[in-house]
Amino acid sequence: MAEPRFDVVGIGNAIVDVLAHAGDDFLAGNGLAKGAMTLIDAAAAKSLYQKIGPAVECSGGSAANTIAALASLGGAGAFVGKVRDDQLGEVFAHDIRALGVHFATPPSPDGPPTATCLILVTPDAQRTMQTFLGACVDLGPDDVDEGVIAAASVTYLEGYLWDPPAAKKAIVKAAKAAHAAGRRVSLSLSDPFCVDRHRAEFLDLIERHVDILFANEHEIMSLYQVDAFDDALQAVRGHCQIAALTRSEKGSVVVAGDEVHVVDAEPVAKVVDTTGAGDAYAAGFLFGVTAGRDLAQSARIGGIAAAEVISHMGARPDRPLRDLVREKLG
Repeated sequence: MAEPRFDVVGIGNAIVDVLAHAGDDFLAGNGLAKGAMTLIDAAAAKSLYQKIGPAVECSGGSAANTIAALASLGGAGAFVGKVRDDQLGEVFAHDIRALGVHFATPPSPDGPPTATCLILVTPDAQRTMQTFLGACVDLGPDDVDEGVIAAASVTYLEGYLWDPPAAKKAIVKAAKAAHAAGRRVSLSLSDPFCVDRHRAEFLDLIERHVDILFANEHEIMSLYQVDAFDDALQAVRGHCQIAALTRSEKGSVVVAGDEVHVVDAEPVAKVVDTTGAGDAYAAGFLFGVTAGRDLAQSARIGGIAAAEVISHMGARPDRPLRDLVREKLG
């Protein structure tokens, strides 16, 4: 097998994030489900955008955030995601390429505009996301370059992408191409509401195509419809090679066959914004795994990356994660 050109290729929604502070009263007054990701249409996105206060705009999307954090760690990454040939599409492409990430998905010449996600951060650092998928819904199998997939040690898929029908075919095509090349496939469950919508399909996808699963405790409990984390942990055994389960301030638990690793969370002086914490953790974990680190060390790197991201506004690292990991782990 040839040496991989990329450590990880991510496939996900290419979104421009709009981050703003908001109070619980604002969420309630606009009927927003706190802490959840809700899909909205263009009209709702425009209306809400006009109501929010000062905002920070940056390229985002779950898998794209993971690949951005991977690049910050010093890993080689690629990304597959659909944008429109509009101004925001150019912004997204420029931002991710500027990080050293390979991004060659052709933009859509027509159809809906580039996707946006309004992220409202409440004083308790919880984020409530209102997502207009826009051009993302046009991602399909033709956008999956099997050569790029075969050149990556791990293909990383975001659960959010499972909503558009064509994207499902793209995900399965990518998973099959990765395994045909002797590579591994990873999936993030993304959101408990996402799991609720696609539980049976996710279980089938994990059983047939996924080697490394990422989920937080709410997502994994939703997947197996249990009320206790320990029950979910036992249920996921054997369904994939590795399950990396995050538990916020309790750290993470990694299950691989008979192995169980409990890794403490990295200390954070103040949690400012939890946006992108899971994405950063996945980046750190996959960076460790592809670099030959053991599972406990990989989870530690994931925790270090997540701690940096939640210490400030925005889902991308403010400082090079490679330096931070070197300081912490040597």
